[in-house]
Amino acid sequence: MPRLVFLLTVVLTASLSAKAPEHGYAATVNAQATDAALEAMRAGGNAVDGAIAAAVTLGVVDSHNSGIGGGLFLLVRSPDGEFFGLDGRETAPAAATRDMFVRDGKGDGRLSQEGPLASGVPGWLAALAKAAAEWGRLPLARPLENAARLADEGFVPDRNFESRRKTWREKIERHPATAAILLQPLTDGKLVLKDLAASYRAIALNGPEWFYRGPFAEKTAAWMKANGGLLTAADFAAYEAKFREPIRSVYRGHDVVGFPPPSSGGAHVAQMLNMLETFDLKAMGEGSADFIHVTAEAMKLAFADRAHWLGDPDFAKVPQGLVDADYGKQLAARIDLTKATPVPGHGEPPRAGMDIFGKHTTHFSVADSDGWFVACTATINYTWGSLETIPGTGILLNDEMDDFSIQPGVPNVFGLIGGEANAVEPGKRPLSSMSPTIVLKDGKPVLAVGAAGGPTIITSVLLAVLRTVDFGLPPEEALGRPRFHQQWRPDKLRIERAVPEEIRADLEKRGHVLDVTGHIATGQAIAADAEGNLTGAHDPRVDGKAAGF
Repeated sequence: MPRLVFLLTVVLTASLSAKAPEHGYAATVNAQATDAALEAMRAGGNAVDGAIAAAVTLGVVDSHNSGIGGGLFLLVRSPDGEFFGLDGRETAPAAATRDMFVRDGKGDGRLSQEGPLASGVPGWLAALAKAAAEWGRLPLARPLENAARLADEGFVPDRNFESRRKTWREKIERHPATAAILLQPLTDGKLVLKDLAASYRAIALNGPEWFYRGPFAEKTAAWMKANGGLLTAADFAAYEAKFREPIRSVYRGHDVVGFPPPSSGGAHVAQMLNMLETFDLKAMGEGSADFIHVTAEAMKLAFADRAHWLGDPDFAKVPQGLVDADYGKQLAARIDLTKATPVPGHGEPPRAGMDIFGKHTTHFSVADSDGWFVACTATINYTWGSLETIPGTGILLNDEMDDFSIQPGVPNVFGLIGGEANAVEPGKRPLSSMSPTIVLKDGKPVLAVGAAGGPTIITSVLLAVLRTVDFGLPPEEALGRPRFHQQWRPDKLRIERAVPEEIRADLEKRGHVLDVTGHIATGQAIAADAEGNLTGAHDPRVDGKAAGF
């Protein structure tokens, strides 16, 4: 049987033989991605298949945030209550060196944020393929073919996409292969991505081997060699998506399951919750100056620890004590209810059992009535990643090398400072703020949540959990309430303009230096009630869609 006929037979047979869940729900930043997730579940897939369909569709319609040239973290809860973490984070090239971004003795962030040196080996496809094989009911080729059709026929860019095309035009023009795609005239109001469609179809036909050990790896290696990059075909061939043991913590009788390093979010959401459990947040009132002050101080302490302790667990030893409840109480004792307290540096968590784990991103949550819950955060890092597209493939590469500490004390594009644990090393995965999280009550999932927005991901997820657990808000309100963010360095409290002026004035009196902004991060969430009924929300700050059947 010819390979293509065989492939189509497998796809059709799988779609007809799989039994669809009675109900499914998906929340993403794009209506077409949400619809793709629901269609996959109606066709007999589960929530994992829905998440995969959402991911590959977002790679077409939301390419400034995520796609095949980037990476992702996938947090999965199975119907029997097991949790799995799948790490599709990018890896540094084998030729990477600690000082590869240092020029004249100083780290040059331009080199790690744009151009051929900025990219790590993409893990997005390897993770999705492993997820489909481990837990999915439908073959990976099915959503790839559907997304290829969308890319081939074109899609109407949403407001965010069009805004980025305009504001990033000057940078895009510096990269001819990318400019030819992103700055092309619309056809009947649609952006057509022929090369990306062909690449999706090549993977659907030949599997991930086409990407990691075949034509794409070879084309990328040749392009990198000609343009001063470091990625090689051997780097692609060596890539592996890895299973990680999720972080589990308890907050006010709820189990909170997060993603472990190289995510910094899971550990620090747990760490901040440990601190905040010592305060009566409900009595303070959601949105009050007391609530914002105490929570911001906890954020500050956690981010100071993040800068020093966190890194790829395959390279750096991450102390288990970061998520120790007693350590959380010690940090909480440093919070003064009346004023902002300077944090000179990291804390010293208990060192027993050293190894804890053997804005330009997207999050989506998918769940079904069979008991599958998925929280997935995917990224290419900054807007359109490195801005480098491998000619003829339509595949835009990430700029995740900027998530390493390119030099201790030198901030990355998000202003984050890192230490030795996150220094550049060959084959290493950079620290990430991606924080897919699932919350349970009495063993049953009640919330699957995550966010996009660099380091504000971590604090946005924290706020969603607090607003759900402490204040009982439904997902649309938990995501819609004003946000704030404190990341230690710079020592400023970013706060949305929607916070009332009298609250902001109170915070300033306590010593907070405010950075007032329009909006912080974007989140997606799905919630379940005691009977298992699903509902969800997309962030009102951006376009998106949350829907179910």
